[in-house]
Amino acid sequence: MLSIREKYGRYSLFVLIALLGVTIFIEIVPFLGGLLGAVTIYILLRRQMVLLTERRGWPRSRAAALLLGEAVVCFLIPVSLIGWMIAVKVQSIVVDPRSFIVPVKHLVSLVEERTGYELWSEANVRWLVGYIPRVGQWVVVGAADFAVNLVVLLFVLYFMLIGGRRMENYCSEMMPFDSRVSRNVIHEIHLIVRSNAIGIPLLALVQGIVAYVGYLIFGAPSPLFWGVLTCFATIIPIVGTALVWVPLAGYMALVGSWVPALGLLLYGTLVVTHVDNVVRFLLQKRMAHTHPLITIFGVFIGLSLFGFIGVIFGPLLLAMFVYFVNLFKCRYLEGNRICP
Repeated sequence: MLSIREKYGRYSLFVLIALLGVTIFIEIVPFLGGLLGAVTIYILLRRQMVLLTERRGWPRSRAAALLLGEAVVCFLIPVSLIGWMIAVKVQSIVVDPRSFIVPVKHLVSLVEERTGYELWSEANVRWLVGYIPRVGQWVVVGAADFAVNLVVLLFVLYFMLIGGRRMENYCSEMMPFDSRVSRNVIHEIHLIVRSNAIGIPLLALVQGIVAYVGYLIFGAPSPLFWGVLTCFATIIPIVGTALVWVPLAGYMALVGSWVPALGLLLYGTLVVTHVDNVVRFLLQKRMAHTHPLITIFGVFIGLSLFGFIGVIFGPLLLAMFVYFVNLFKCRYLEGNRICP
């Protein structure tokens, strides 16, 4: 039986921890992308760190520096180049709005000729001209935020690699489960993060390359740019890559290229879309088998909570919620002491 003083000390400490934790979390929200990115890359590089330090006897600082360089070359430079490519495209529109307005006006006139519906007005032009600078401002702020989070990611990742084992043991000891269930939870987190962090980018890359080949074959304008956008469109649930190649085929039809437009539409439907199923089938043999509904709704949740990195952590949150519900059902409703 705890005394009043012991209860006071315990609950006071809990309140202090909660208040400080909430305060720190609120202040650290702008850097959440970098922190979650560091966790993701750490999980991907964890096995290599164990191999270098525990099997080959490398000093932890040397192994961490090597893996940090690997992360920069393999993960961060490609993402930065893609972001830079899109930012340059947007900035060129901001500097010269006519380079965007003239093609849009031409497209609208084609739609009016084919359908008879009037879509263009001076009010629309004024709104578009006023909106373009805000897009440019958003790009500048996003680039600065990305640069800051990139520095945070590298800084945190280095120290996570240095103290990885101690950090994992500490987290395992803090979990409200026995040691076996704690190991299962950590294993499940590793499996889901690796599945999303490798599977989603790999799927996006494959679909982007396949779509880029189709854009080249059927003569789509700026095929590389639309290929990159197709990569990003794969993270959008349900519609996915169709958000790019369907409007692109529609534009080609409006300008009179009916045969290439039809070919691109068939190519997207029969080839690009089915690449998703083939790649997912191959990945399921080596990675976690996550239900499609968890992936779809998890992406929605993650994008709203964490931004782009939420593509990985949204499905993780939802998958862990389902896992904990099943664990509660197994242990406390059914009374089983041994649960998966």
